[in-house]
Amino acid sequence: MKYKYLFLLAFAVLSCKNDKNSQAETTPVEEVKIDTMLTYLIYPEEKHFKTLKQVTHGGNNAEAYWSFDDKQLIFQSDFKKWGVSCDQMFLMNADDVFDSIAPPMISTGKGRTTCAYFLPDNKSFVYASTHLGGDDCPETPLRREGKYVWPIYDSYDIFIADLEGNITKQLTTEKGYDAEATVSPKGDKIVFTSTRNGDIDLYTMNLDGSDVQQITDELGYDGGAFFSPDGTKIIFRASRPKTQEDIKEYKDLLAEGLVQPTQMELFICNADGSELRQLTNLGNANWSPFFHPSGEKILFSSNFEAERGFPFNLYMIDLDGKNLERITHSETFDAFPVFSNDGKKLIFSSNRNNGGGHDTNLFIAEWVD
Repeated sequence: MKYKYLFLLAFAVLSCKNDKNSQAETTPVEEVKIDTMLTYLIYPEEKHFKTLKQVTHGGNNAEAYWSFDDKQLIFQSDFKKWGVSCDQMFLMNADDVFDSIAPPMISTGKGRTTCAYFLPDNKSFVYASTHLGGDDCPETPLRREGKYVWPIYDSYDIFIADLEGNITKQLTTEKGYDAEATVSPKGDKIVFTSTRNGDIDLYTMNLDGSDVQQITDELGYDGGAFFSPDGTKIIFRASRPKTQEDIKEYKDLLAEGLVQPTQMELFICNADGSELRQLTNLGNANWSPFFHPSGEKILFSSNFEAERGFPFNLYMIDLDGKNLERITHSETFDAFPVFSNDGKKLIFSSNRNNGGGHDTNLFIAEWVD
């Protein structure tokens, strides 16, 4: 999980192709049934989607997470028509659709925010924000020597807020980057990413911020972590620089508050960090993992089949690294897959159906195993 949409800035200079299905014959609107309206966005190969509904129409919308009762979603957006200059948090009912009319904003509107996740009471959420470091959006870094980089803002801290946007507690106060927080389905722990030890590692804490435990310690970026449905395991993305040249580049970028996310694989461990192992070895960027409701598979985004860095598609893999299956068949970008708690729906971000522009929107699919 990350506060900005991986490689979208890189995509901004490229022309996106139209939806594959845009050339298909369509039924006149007045004759279309609701079921058809919810399937025309599905590519023919996407057999796990029974229906697919687009729920945002404009801007960059991503990292949408369900409430524990599956009735609401929180997501981040930088949609200018909603009056924001960089990512802020918005609340929606699970059956809402939004375009030019903004949903309620539940972050402060100051600084930049990332990774909002509901707490078990369904009345509050945890998220990271830079607002204590200033009201303005922090500067977005440029590419370095032609390479895409992510900012690791040291002004990020993690907060709890209610659904009216009132901050009720600050969970982190350590110097450095604290962000990418998600909550265990058991409702007892938060996992997050921090630079408090000089590297980018994973930590867990109680819901009140107590009992902070470091659970990864290998050199490299560890982030985007999620618990398994039973709360016993954690899946995350990581870079692991090995050569002296790669290690130097990683450390030099980190000293500038940057990380290069173009080479990442998925790792899995127990919730306490034990039995850590690498799950994928596909090359390129494998990221935004999320557990299948069974707890026996991982859904994730990857460009490992791409020659020029894109497209990104969703894939599924068993916990033993076998039975890799491609889920989506986009020509541009599909990422941030998140299952509802009842396992019936999947929300994800996609460039499909954006008219050939650069908007990234949210889509909800009825999932079929």
